[in-house]
Amino acid sequence: MGDFLPSLDQMQAMLPFIAVGFLAQLVDGALGMAFGLITNVMLVSVVGLSPARSSATVHIVECFTTAASAISHIVHGNVDWNLLARIAIPGMIGGVLGAYVLTGIDGNVARPWVMAYLAGIGLYLLWRAWRMNHGPARRPARLVAPLGLVGGFLDAAGGGGWGPIVTSNLLMQGTQPRTTIGTVNTAEFLVTISVSLTFLWQLGLVAFSSAAIGLIIGGLLAAPLGARVVSRVPARLLLLLVGLLITASSIYGLVISLI
Repeated sequence: MGDFLPSLDQMQAMLPFIAVGFLAQLVDGALGMAFGLITNVMLVSVVGLSPARSSATVHIVECFTTAASAISHIVHGNVDWNLLARIAIPGMIGGVLGAYVLTGIDGNVARPWVMAYLAGIGLYLLWRAWRMNHGPARRPARLVAPLGLVGGFLDAAGGGGWGPIVTSNLLMQGTQPRTTIGTVNTAEFLVTISVSLTFLWQLGLVAFSSAAIGLIIGGLLAAPLGARVVSRVPARLLLLLVGLLITASSIYGLVISLI
């Protein structure tokens, strides 16, 4: 247990991670997505962690945050259990494959590809912010299992993206918003557990470091503020800001990794 009790120097080293966790959870609490994306961008492009270690850290932290979210959605009856099975099982398979692939390649080689992927997700979020008032009429969702597989793989390989990829695509296909968000968030817990176990198997306990502890602290501090933010700031504006943040940070990280 002594290894998990931080000293004063370790607490000071945690401060950047606490700040990142606070910011990411504040946005995630308001939008229901983007914790993994924001955290991974900051850890890779600003803090300088390798893509594999960053993704491992993010997913270990999300074991806590997604568990709380899943319980809440189940209690409030927001889960479509049929959709959960259809999206979670392929998502877990894709997540394990993504984590395995990411830990098998050199961090310096992976970094520009991960940053390019995250920049693409940032642009996708900007497009989705525009689509909020220009979306198509509702229609039944047809693409579920392949979406879960791709979403899980990219979430693990890129350190985030499950919510923006899966939730947004299902909503654009015409599914009911309340149960879609609740089901995808609940499935994310299962995907996150699978990805985290794979990273722990590949990397060992190095993934559970002061970075993870700092992110958990920051996330817990910000959690009560998310509801207040969402009640005051329009979701479209928040999504626009997240898209801009992720795109700018990812492009910065991509340029740095290529220099």
